[in-house]
Amino acid sequence: MQPKTLYDKIWESHVVVPETDAPAIIFIDLHLIHEVTSPQAFDELRERNLRLRRPDLTLGTADHSIPTTTRTLVRSDDPLAYDQVTKLDTNCAEFGVELFGIKSDKQGIVHVIGPEVGATQPGKAIVCGDSHTSTHGAFGALAFGIGTTEVGHVLASQCLLQRKAKNFEVRIDGQLREGITAKDVILYVISQIGIGGGTGCVFEFTGSAVRAMNMDARMTLCNMSIEGGARAGLVAPDETTFEYLKGRPMSPRGAEWDKAVARWRELKSDEGALYDKQIVIDGSTIEPMISFGTNPGMSMPITARVPNAGNEELKRALQYMDLKPGEPLLDHPIDVVFIGSCTNSRMTDLRAAASILKGRKVASNVRAVIVPGSHQIKKMAEDEGLDKIFVAAGAEWREAGCSMCIAMNADKLEPGQYSISTSNRNFEGRQGPGGRTMLASPLTAAASAVTGKVTDLRRMLKR
Repeated sequence: MQPKTLYDKIWESHVVVPETDAPAIIFIDLHLIHEVTSPQAFDELRERNLRLRRPDLTLGTADHSIPTTTRTLVRSDDPLAYDQVTKLDTNCAEFGVELFGIKSDKQGIVHVIGPEVGATQPGKAIVCGDSHTSTHGAFGALAFGIGTTEVGHVLASQCLLQRKAKNFEVRIDGQLREGITAKDVILYVISQIGIGGGTGCVFEFTGSAVRAMNMDARMTLCNMSIEGGARAGLVAPDETTFEYLKGRPMSPRGAEWDKAVARWRELKSDEGALYDKQIVIDGSTIEPMISFGTNPGMSMPITARVPNAGNEELKRALQYMDLKPGEPLLDHPIDVVFIGSCTNSRMTDLRAAASILKGRKVASNVRAVIVPGSHQIKKMAEDEGLDKIFVAAGAEWREAGCSMCIAMNADKLEPGQYSISTSNRNFEGRQGPGGRTMLASPLTAAASAVTGKVTDLRRMLKR
């Protein structure tokens, strides 16, 4: 029998109708929805007099447009957000979908709450009307974003038309040095392959550095797979995965748990399985990374200098960022620090930021906004006293939500402001029209908040 990759195995187990001249039809185990990309899809069900095929495999939450300063929505404050969230409440109630709404103690960013409640599990096919659905691949699930029309297809049929992608192994060996995080690793990977390097592929992250990562870190890796052009990212499940999932509200229990773990242990690439593409990276050589342009591929070690504008895209990016080739980013003044998003809003991210901010103050010229990924994470952080560290440092401690990652609410940059952000995208205007975003890890973001300028966090590890 020909050796198979992890992706091959999950794909084959979900094919309902094989691919021919037309795409394959695959079954979807979990459909996550939120307030932005689901309203039109539910309207289509009503217009066509269709029922929701599998309410039990559908899970909703409010996250993108909700405010993070309060849990109360007032229509006059933000009519669009109010209408979106109200519509989500109505749709989920009408069609029988479990919803973690704005007042729920399980509410949070969709890619945070899925794993948190145990709905995300190895071997599942998971979709959501959100590009960063690839996050869930950290559990050995085939997870990817879909468009609003496709959201409607899954609601109606629990299936999706898809063409099989190619296999791309991203192997990261070696031991990461102190202060180097999964965010630095994935920014480094994307800087090497470019934002189109993974087009038509599914990444499988392998190697000793990946195996040493906890689940939060693996989620960060898979979250940004889409930024490297990949359809999805995968990490084969192991004991770290099982330990994370054990006892979660939606995880199997008792004898069913044992059966599930036995099944999940088989979810790995066979010895000798062939990949269509491969990149091998020595993780011990990776430095703290930061973006300098207007896509995540325009990233570099924090000690490097802005590269020459070798093409029109880079030239335009540097003009937008008001940066000049050859200048360092170190010590460049900043205005805002954002720690949050589905990339870096989990407990280990907040603990990392707190380790830098403890006993220090945010610079007077900087606004620091810290947004937990879920209500549960917020509570856990407060139980550990992290909120007190953040507030004492002069940072804003918020309610859970997407917040400044996508600037769909009041959390946004002013034109010309520089932000160090732990989110996943630095496109023009992503954090607000005219805002300039530099992507980095929570450690780098926190260190820069203290100094008021781009800072090598390793300086602060030596105090």
